[in-house]
Amino acid sequence: MTSHSPILLTGASGYVGGRLLRALEQRGLRVRCLARKPEFLRPRVSPATEIVTGDVLDPASLAAALKDVRVAYYLVHSMGAAGSFEEKDREAARNFGAAAKESGVERIIYLGGLGDETASLSPHLKSRHEVGKVLRASGVPVLEFRASIVIGSGSLSFEMIRSLVDRLPFMITPKWVTVPAQPIAIRDLISYLMAALDLPASAYGVYEIGGADQVSYADIMRAFAQHRGMKLRMIPVPVLTPFVSSLWLGLVTPLYARVGRKLIESIVHSTVVRDDAALRAFDVRPVGIDEAIQQALTNEDQEFAATRWSDALSSSGERPSWGGVRFGSRLVDSRTARVAKPPSVAFRPVERIGGESGWYAYNSLWRLRGFLDLLVGGIGVRRGRPGGATLRIGDTLDFWRVEAFEPPHRLRLAAEMKVPGRAWLEFEVTGDESGSTVRQTAIFDPVGVFGRAYWYTLYPVHQLVFGGMLRGVVRAAERESAPPSRSTSGVQS
Repeated sequence: MTSHSPILLTGASGYVGGRLLRALEQRGLRVRCLARKPEFLRPRVSPATEIVTGDVLDPASLAAALKDVRVAYYLVHSMGAAGSFEEKDREAARNFGAAAKESGVERIIYLGGLGDETASLSPHLKSRHEVGKVLRASGVPVLEFRASIVIGSGSLSFEMIRSLVDRLPFMITPKWVTVPAQPIAIRDLISYLMAALDLPASAYGVYEIGGADQVSYADIMRAFAQHRGMKLRMIPVPVLTPFVSSLWLGLVTPLYARVGRKLIESIVHSTVVRDDAALRAFDVRPVGIDEAIQQALTNEDQEFAATRWSDALSSSGERPSWGGVRFGSRLVDSRTARVAKPPSVAFRPVERIGGESGWYAYNSLWRLRGFLDLLVGGIGVRRGRPGGATLRIGDTLDFWRVEAFEPPHRLRLAAEMKVPGRAWLEFEVTGDESGSTVRQTAIFDPVGVFGRAYWYTLYPVHQLVFGGMLRGVVRAAERESAPPSRSTSGVQS
């Protein structure tokens, strides 16, 4: 592929499209994104990526997006839409195919869904197959990938599995959880989509893709539970209609009932690879379900480590967002306060936290928490903090460990006390010489129902302690008067 002609990417704001966008940009290709609301997409793209306003349901808006384009990715579908999504998908594909042909597009790469066309398929899978046929009818060569469940942090199926396993230690399972599927890791799916750029148009056609394992949803849930160190018990029942199942999912998962119903209608059909042509045409060797889940959780941790909560959360006011904000499975409490000091001064109390300096409020409760940790075999608070004023990544602060340190702006601590999950405490200081905003964020990644119960049971105590700690940090910063220190430096983990 040459980088001179732009590659058009539709669906860049979606899960797969967003991951593909990164891969295209990292390869140094010239990318153009079609977006109905460019303002939502603009913060996610590199400066070199072009965004064109348009809608596949509006034929007049497609000409500008397709100008000089040789290859286009079509990652559009309307499963979350109300009404007849099949008709909307049909119209959108017809519009896009006609505009692509008129603009001289040489190839279209499309992502559809697995399913045996000779069997009675769900409306969703039928529509996925029909879109491929409509695109091919345009006369433009189309490479259609048909994939099963996508495993990756943030994908629809993976987040449904996560919610079910984390929230329901006992699960009444309908028959659809035993239907075979061939889930594919998001990393392998992106590898296929990228490899399609190098495949000659003469080899374009329909390719079925999947991971190394054929498993059921029940198998995937058991594998996820094992990776989370949990036990999962399932009680099968003979009947539970997609409609009833979707209502149930709407109660215990982040899925809208409408989306859940369409997803389940597809799950009840086997989605396994019957034609291994993709393994012969591409140098992609997909991983199995265990590796796919591990990749998803690892990627989530990496994304989390790079997250700036000041970008992700509203900074207006001090009201904490208890449990209402999530990053993957994590529950987040974030609060802010203003101090009339520059960041170099406002950050100093944060640097001194722990050990003999204490935690700026309710130190007796922190000591009690350390004592209880000792009783259950934890480390307690006996480690204190290292000597000297400057922290380093890897240093211990009582029952925390320094995970990120960027003075005078950021300190993130990872908990090493005994908790039913994982926990972090982060401070961010932003501002200028006229004043600073101190953001304090507590993050908890619960394991199972007991982990969530732990988080919400301690709600009153955490409100007291975390609120008092932030106020104490601000009071300490207001008492600071020495000139800013220029000797500290740090790097992010």
